[in-house]
Order: sequence, then structure tokens, then C-alpha cells
Amino acid sequence: VLGVQAVCRDAVVTQQLLQEGFHRDLLLQVELGVTKEDLGGCTVAARTRLPPGIYVDPYELASLQRHNLTKALVIPDAVDVEAPEYLAAELLVLLYMNPDPRCSHCFTATLPVHGRYHRPAENNSTVLVALKSPEILICCCDNHLLTECWKPSEVEAACLGRSSYPCQWYSVKHKPANEEFMQIPVGHRQHGFLVCVMTLLATILCSSMILAAACRYGHFS
Repeated sequence: VLGVQAVCRDAVVTQQLLQEGFHRDLLLQVELGVTKEDLGGCTVAARTRLPPGIYVDPYELASLQRHNLTKALVIPDAVDVEAPEYLAAELLVLLYMNPDPRCSHCFTATLPVHGRYHRPAENNSTVLVALKSPEILICCCDNHLLTECWKPSEVEAACLGRSSYPCQWYSVKHKPANEEFMQIPVGHRQHGFLVCVMTLLATILCSSMILAAACRYGHFS
């Protein structure tokens, strides 16, 4: 059994958005006050809230999970990937973390995230969407770690180190990560009329070409 002093040591959390544009990777890292050996049989996870301007693609996530590249739960599980920012709701993601081979008491995880379309702006060509610090959770069903310094958390999710369900999760005291900002391009409001006209003309042209091809090569009874 670990001493209370070791368990009570604050964890250190960092988050970073990789790449540029609408499609990014959110890299989460946590440095705990205990080693991976002490956490044998435990599961470490990060619970993060994605604002309406950012979403995860459930189909992409399912593909990654089939290849054991990531493990996460999204609440709600039905995500409208086509909804713009002003019609979307925030998402809650529980992201299971993996031991970092470069650090004996560190865990890491990567989550692909995407920016939503925003309303056109008057002057700005980009908007900033803030990602707040995640909550770090630990589940130790088969371990005898002391929990005096951990706050019980109401999380209904499987503990990967144990087949039985449910299991008690605990919120780990940690130094919050700095906010990350996702920069998303937006259109200019004064270009709205031009965009509508060009879209209408392109639609008429393409429809005419399809209709002409159907009349020329189609077989009608």
C-alpha cells in the first residue's frame, strides 16, 4: 500500500493541439505522483469537454478503436458532424490514456478533433475556440492504492483493467493545463451575396449538364 504523501502529490497535466486548420489532434499528457508499477491494474483517463465549435467524428473514432489506436467514450454518442457551431452542443469525452514509455509515471493519449463552421464575421477571418483543462480520473478496482486524497467521481464507464462493471472512479488533484485555442477560418459577412450568387450559378450549370447528358445518353421508354 502506498503512503498518503505519495498519493497526494499533485499531477501535472498538459494539452496541445497539433496540426493546423479544421482537422487537428489533441495531445493530452499527465504526470502522476505514482509510477506505472504502483498503478498496476489501474486505468487512467482524461475527461474533457469539447465546446460547440469542436467535435469528434464517431465514425473516425470507431475505426481507430477497431485498430486499437485509441479508446474513448463520447457523450452523447450521436454526434451531428454537419451541424454548424451555432446549432451544436458541447460534447463530453472520456479518453483512456496509455503509459508513456519515456516516463515511469506518465500517461498520454491522442484524440482527433475537428472544427465546426461558424457564422460569417464582420471583420475577422478567424475565430478562436478555447479548450479548457481536462479532469484526470483513476479507476483501481484490483489495486489497494489509498484514496484519501482522491475525490470520488460519478463516472459510468468501464475500468479497462477489470472485466466486472461498474467500478469506482476517482478524480485526481492536479495542476490545470493551460487553455489551448483552436483557430478556425470563417467567412466575411460582406461576401454573403456573392457566395449565394456563385453557388446558384454553379448549381444551375451542373444541373443543366446532368440533364443534357441524361437526355442525350439516357434510354426512356
